[in-house]
Amino acid sequence: LSLSLSLSLSLSLSLSLSAGGTGPAAYADAVSVYLGIALSRLSDIGNAFCRWEVTKTQVRNLFSRQAIAMSWDFAENNVFAGFAGDYFVSLENMLKAVDRLPNEGVGKSEQRDARKLSTGGGRVFSTDPPYYDNIGYADLSDFFYVWLRRSLRPVFPDLFATIAVPKAEELVATPYRHGDRTEAESFFLSGMEQAMRRVAGQTHPSLPVTIYYAFKQAETKQETGVASTGWETFLAALIRSGFSITGTWPMRTELSNRMVGMCANALASSIVLVCRRRPPEAAVAGRMEFIDALKKELPPALLELQKAGIAPVDLAQAAIGPGMGVFSRYRSVNHVYGKPLTVREALAHINEVLDQTLEEQEGDFDGDTRWAVAWFSQYHFEEAEFGDAETLSKAKNTSVAGLVEAGILRSGGGRVRLLRPEELPEDWDPRKDRRLTVWEIVHHLIRVLDTEGEMGAARLLRKIRGKREVARLLAHRLYAVCDRQERVAEARAYNTLVGSWSEIVRLAMDDRGETRALFEGR
Repeated sequence: LSLSLSLSLSLSLSLSLSAGGTGPAAYADAVSVYLGIALSRLSDIGNAFCRWEVTKTQVRNLFSRQAIAMSWDFAENNVFAGFAGDYFVSLENMLKAVDRLPNEGVGKSEQRDARKLSTGGGRVFSTDPPYYDNIGYADLSDFFYVWLRRSLRPVFPDLFATIAVPKAEELVATPYRHGDRTEAESFFLSGMEQAMRRVAGQTHPSLPVTIYYAFKQAETKQETGVASTGWETFLAALIRSGFSITGTWPMRTELSNRMVGMCANALASSIVLVCRRRPPEAAVAGRMEFIDALKKELPPALLELQKAGIAPVDLAQAAIGPGMGVFSRYRSVNHVYGKPLTVREALAHINEVLDQTLEEQEGDFDGDTRWAVAWFSQYHFEEAEFGDAETLSKAKNTSVAGLVEAGILRSGGGRVRLLRPEELPEDWDPRKDRRLTVWEIVHHLIRVLDTEGEMGAARLLRKIRGKREVARLLAHRLYAVCDRQERVAEARAYNTLVGSWSEIVRLAMDDRGETRALFEGR
């Protein structure tokens, strides 16, 4: 402590006596920056909104999400205790990152308005743009800014000239800054279009622009279907600025244990839109021509995304890429009466084709599973009338007695109910099952994954031949059903299974070294 205080005092003294940007003064500035950033980092875990973390017996930091939550009580840190919340721990953790920085080359960062980028081509752009009205970064930054300003204003007087973080030019749709939601949306749309036009005019012609986006699409229900104002305005600005979407790269960028992802179907991935400038000679298409192209190109693209292991919670988001790729390749898509198709209408068609594709994948399921999917869509795991089940079974070319024999249905007293995963027998062996269904496979895997983890699920998967790939498709389908009906707990189970699928397959391969046999058995 005495060393740190003496160092801080000596640095303050050197800053007050020194001028210029070289020699001891520059060195003192650099060290002051590190000390100030460490103090700013410490403020996240040393304030009156921090709570006690029972599982780790320590104070939990404030910003577990992009908001400051209400707190009825708080835990106070000992900043000299030698663990989380200690100033020296904060400093040492930061220095670990500094120690691993490359010691060659020159890095440069500037704070500039993206709408006013200087002209000139040949640049490469990769950006994570603002998410409409989802996160108010400038407002949140004030929490840290006030502490950084106190310690680093002598080093960066221009950067910390204002009392608080400037907010007027922030490119977010915040109604209280612009009077109402309509004005806020107009500000965001025009500003994003200006920024994207600047990017389009300066990007290297041989290289794509990559844009990260993790804003959940299913936001509100409109007359044209489910839509998201955030996605709609962003994509409209992107297309109007002259870009065409040529690819979609789902990237797993979010921690599953982050606060916003716990007990919720939050996105696990960011969707990277790969864009290029649309050629001037791009064609004009009619609405039906666009829909026909969508029905032809979107299903195989979705299948590739599913095979790549994308989580069901991210599938609708990822489908925007190939879907808008079809829409944005045209200079304009018009109705029969000449009015251009809006981005919202295009998104509605993409979601419609997505639902149709998932439904058509049911053709690969056995009759018992097709019955179970249709029943689950209406009743889930709740009881219903025997007569309704019998009527549906005739349409699916099966029978209630057969479904009971298959081990997926309970029948009695004129009522039937699908068995929950935890109700399924623990000694089930698919190799001995005389009426094996894809429904059983999925729900037994969920049961084992929940009780024995990925290794247990891998041991079970190794016993299953010929139906592994279709089982993963069923999990995607059932997630879509639950998500549409806002059944969060059930949706999370299917999403977790698909999210763990690649690791389960890897563990199954490693256990017996059957790489070729495993994939041929799919």
